[in-house]
Amino acid sequence: MEMLSIEKELQENSYPGRGIIIGRSADGTKAVAAYFIMGRSVNSRNRVFVEDGEGIRTQAFDDSKLTDPSLIIYAPVRVLGNKTIVTNGDQTDTIYEGMDRQMTFEQSLRSREFEPDGPNYTPRISGIMHVENGGYSYAMSILKSNNGSPESCNRFTFAYENAAPGEGHFIHTYMHDGNPLPSFEGEPKLIAIPDDMNAFTDMLWDSLNEDNKVSLFVRYIDIAAGTYETNIRNKNQ
Repeated sequence: MEMLSIEKELQENSYPGRGIIIGRSADGTKAVAAYFIMGRSVNSRNRVFVEDGEGIRTQAFDDSKLTDPSLIIYAPVRVLGNKTIVTNGDQTDTIYEGMDRQMTFEQSLRSREFEPDGPNYTPRISGIMHVENGGYSYAMSILKSNNGSPESCNRFTFAYENAAPGEGHFIHTYMHDGNPLPSFEGEPKLIAIPDDMNAFTDMLWDSLNEDNKVSLFVRYIDIAAGTYETNIRNKNQ
């Protein structure tokens, strides 16, 4: 698979929607995750990321402007032991609860499908990172409508065992801006993951469309020690 420039992918797409990046730093020592949200409506843009325990959650920046919290207020990141869950909706909780009951990542998502926001039927994208005993693997999932039809849900899971240094994968909700918004197609895109978390954060944030970007989360987990560092960027300050 051709390795794409994440900088170019973001700069050339004014509205990829919400996006997840998971991979491994070039020196092989860090498990890396990034998650961003964008918005076109006042309700979607009225959000910030805040830390919540070992994870994060979204919250309204201005409570007076919050009209419908159902699909925009959730915990995108939660940690369950040596597993870090990253998603674009409240399926974070579904995965957490399922895996806590010894279900697999894929089994946990069987009870969910795309979002009920017709005509877009936004895909649910999810990732799971597993760091244990110096090893690191991850998986990504997309639940999407069948070519824009809400009658059936198409389910895809992509697993990356023994994650390779310097490689990551990028999945996002929409191919590009549109009305209705066209769902992501194909498998997650192969991109490069650098060692410098702050530089990576800056590059992602600066590459997102200035009008539509809302918040960004980046985390680097030390594979040997299990400790982590986190960056959060919010357009609303």
